[in-house]
Amino acid sequence: MSAPGKTGMRTARGPLARWGQRLTRDKADTLLLLAAALLVLAPHFGHLPLWTSASIVAVLLWRASITLLGKRMPPLWLLLPVSVLAMAGVYLSFRTLLGRDAGVAMLALLLAFKLLEMHARRDVFVVIFLSFFLLLTNFFYSQSMLTGAAMVATIILLLATLLTFQYTGIVPPLRQRLRTAGKIFLSAAPLALLLFFAFPRIQGPLWGMPGDAHGARSGISDTMAPGSMTSLALSDEVAFRVRFHGKLPEQRQLYWRSIVLGNYDGKTWTRSARSRYRGVSKDLARISGEGVRHEVTMEPTGKRWLFMLELTDPGLRTPGLQTAYNEELEIFSREPVLQRVRYEAMAYLDYQMQPALDEQQRERALRLPQGYNPRTLALAAQLRRDSPAASAQAVLKMFREQKYSYTLEPPLLGRDAVDDFLFDSKAGFCEHYSGAFVVLMRAMGVPARVVTGYQGGELNPVDDYLTVRQSDAHAWAEIWLAGRGWQRVDPTAAVAPERVSLGLGRALPRQAPFGLGALMDLRNDGNSWLGQLRFRFHAVNNAWNQWVLDYNPERQSSFLGELGDAFGNWRGAAALLAALALLWLARKLRMRAALDPVEAAYDAFCRMMAKRGMERAPHEGPHGYARRLQAMDAPEEKKAAMRAFLELYGALKYAAPAGGITAPAKQLAILLKRSR
Repeated sequence: MSAPGKTGMRTARGPLARWGQRLTRDKADTLLLLAAALLVLAPHFGHLPLWTSASIVAVLLWRASITLLGKRMPPLWLLLPVSVLAMAGVYLSFRTLLGRDAGVAMLALLLAFKLLEMHARRDVFVVIFLSFFLLLTNFFYSQSMLTGAAMVATIILLLATLLTFQYTGIVPPLRQRLRTAGKIFLSAAPLALLLFFAFPRIQGPLWGMPGDAHGARSGISDTMAPGSMTSLALSDEVAFRVRFHGKLPEQRQLYWRSIVLGNYDGKTWTRSARSRYRGVSKDLARISGEGVRHEVTMEPTGKRWLFMLELTDPGLRTPGLQTAYNEELEIFSREPVLQRVRYEAMAYLDYQMQPALDEQQRERALRLPQGYNPRTLALAAQLRRDSPAASAQAVLKMFREQKYSYTLEPPLLGRDAVDDFLFDSKAGFCEHYSGAFVVLMRAMGVPARVVTGYQGGELNPVDDYLTVRQSDAHAWAEIWLAGRGWQRVDPTAAVAPERVSLGLGRALPRQAPFGLGALMDLRNDGNSWLGQLRFRFHAVNNAWNQWVLDYNPERQSSFLGELGDAFGNWRGAAALLAALALLWLARKLRMRAALDPVEAAYDAFCRMMAKRGMERAPHEGPHGYARRLQAMDAPEEKKAAMRAFLELYGALKYAAPAGGITAPAKQLAILLKRSR
């Protein structure tokens, strides 16, 4: 939709370009605007209600058919009730017109309907600027590196569309317009980077809203029942990343402690009541040996539990996050973790946890529900040995020597779930083995409990970060031994030792050539070119998370401090930032100098005439200017050159020649010299 009475011609190559050249200026420009709007709207189709996405697509197709067929726009009496019905549909879908999801749905529908109500250039600019605004809302749902790259491409197309509607004469090919839009984007990038790194940061997420922060997220739960861990094992989503400041512990030592489950009702394990400690007590934990210092970058969970390498000193550094811990050494924040957090910790692999138990703690760690699992209780009596440690070894030996299997697809269990697992199915995942082990130990009179968290991780050799995924979720057991405190026992390792030493993928049985076990093996194959490519992509993505999404006030202060130290003081850092700003300004000036040759010649001509006292009036076009210049005191040959110059400029500006502008631009330069 271009300005009335102003047309232009395009030079194009290729079948698609030739088809576009056959379209009128208005149709081609409108179709480009529709394509840009589609790029803005398409990423939202994944989270908008189906009827909303279908309505938007229908409106875009409607608008495209109007453009191609030359039909009239729909009248206001039709658009108004359709818009009201759409807003009512948004309310029925979200039960509100406020908030992130409802607001984005309304904006998307508003953009689509506005495309059916364009009658002037002003409406075109409203659509483009509304597209820029809606584009930002994509970051409410995804802040990944790929999302950022897609948004950059969309911005460039929107800028090219905006440029298209600014041309009043010759319209360059789409490729050239996209190149110009890219230059505009790049010219703003240095200033944007300078502001990003130097402008004071605020604490908390930028792309988030408090009312929408509690959306469902996968992760470890504070309850455990048969099958609860299996669903996490199928997820490749990142739980957290770890950077060690020294030697990486062995895979079998990487137990990431999170939640302790002590209550059992015969079906589900839950947390038990416990007190909260304010300081580190020698009665709670005794540590020895050299500590393992590491930094954890945890993804948002919507829950309060933090993940710690056993056994982490509770006095960890958590900037912007208030934490506490209890007698079972669960470390948690006072508020749900709704954004990515980074914290440094010191773990000690040689430790004794709670060497002494009082009667209440002991009774709680021995409690079993009445009337459940009679066969398991009888088995416990048979396996019981002279000491708690020997009794635990007897249970592990049973798991190793009898036909128990480790699988993601265990059969369903009945009311007496532990009985069914131990005597009938003999197939299960980590929650089956840890839960059954704790029930057996409690039946033998040994205090025991379940611990959930993650085990292992995958080291990326590119950036030396250990990535722990939801598929690494694990459950193990702890038994209390006199004088030694709580000791970790992993019954899953008795059945599938590869789970602890090599990871989940090596422990799963291969049930089919393309089953999950084969996929896990492919993922762990870091020597293949595909594995190396995956490592590099994850390293770049992690850098994006660390330096873009998680660039908080603490990291900004550290970065600027290091920059200042590198230059001796803050003045050196300020000089560097000023130099970057000057480089950006110089680039802008060079781009400004690289004007369209036709416009550059016309500007030079107007400046030359102004010096002779014949300045062009703001309202004056080239033909009117030429008539006025004929009255000036100058030789006739110069007047003829002036007249020819302005007539050629008018033809190039408002009626472009089919052969392009290169040759006429050179002719303009010749006429400009003759006019001096």
